[in-house]
Amino acid sequence: METTKVVLGNARGEVQLFSDDKKAGKMDISVIKDKLTVYHTEVDEEYAGKGFAKLLLNQLVSYARENDLKIVPLCPYVHAQFKRNPEEYQDVWFKEAK
Repeated sequence: METTKVVLGNARGEVQLFSDDKKAGKMDISVIKDKLTVYHTEVDEEYAGKGFAKLLLNQLVSYARENDLKIVPLCPYVHAQFKRNPEEYQDVWFKEAK
């Protein structure tokens, strides 16, 4: 059984993924004002290829929506997902004004 949770201490924290009570992956994040920056996504090798990074991304996006935050996708995985599915993430994707 997979579970996810957001753990924040001060401005830095993690989105954590557990599989059968064992930590299977995480995203390194920070929240400052109305921006949630995601730096890195990591899934334990034992769980690779099972869609766990997507579970982390779903939790990240849900958290951002619930808390009215915009996501700054510095993590290559998150940025790639946002670029592949812009309509799915447009409401939470922070883009610099050009």
